[in-house]
Amino acid sequence: MKDDKIIITVGRQIGSGGRTIAKILSEQFHCSFYDKEILNLAAKESGLCEKFLEKNDEHKGFFGSLLHFQMAFISGSNTYEGTNLQEQIYQFQSDVIHKAAEKSNCVFVGRTADYLLRNHKNIVNIFITASPETRVERVCKRMNINAEAARKYIKEQEHERACYYNFYTGKKWGFSTSYDLCINSSILGIKDTADYIAEFIKQRFKCKMEE
Repeated sequence: MKDDKIIITVGRQIGSGGRTIAKILSEQFHCSFYDKEILNLAAKESGLCEKFLEKNDEHKGFFGSLLHFQMAFISGSNTYEGTNLQEQIYQFQSDVIHKAAEKSNCVFVGRTADYLLRNHKNIVNIFITASPETRVERVCKRMNINAEAARKYIKEQEHERACYYNFYTGKKWGFSTSYDLCINSSILGIKDTADYIAEFIKQRFKCKMEE
């Protein structure tokens, strides 16, 4: 297994601490870390405006007004023939994920990386959840908003995230059958949850080495 690259994908509920946990895992396993970085690379690959990609990140649906459409192509873009803008954006991001996975050990946050890299030899797919109270508290602190606004934000954003994931993968976002490990970060806290997952990953790859 030593010649095969390790891929860790992290799906996460809003406010679960999933991104922070993914970052810790990338440091522990000496992996390249990809979250918003995917958008930057996809923008360079496609010629699309990065702000446009960020606005529509992990969203399934009509991509903005004609003005947004025009702004996206200010720098000029490559295209995939026979596909609409939404499909092209997904394809550019998919290409970036595949290329990154070929180069080095990687941790990917969201963006259906678990599905795109499902045929990779050494991949572990994690999903991070947390209690509603914990998630609201974290979003309030992060965005400096009240609890009501946080709950609304979580509901809306997770609906978009689930629709995006379900549409492109044919699976169910957040359902345990889609992942190797689902864990509630409210129980152990961010650091200890990351350590628990790291031990799981070590044991997983140890078993593969012994096969």
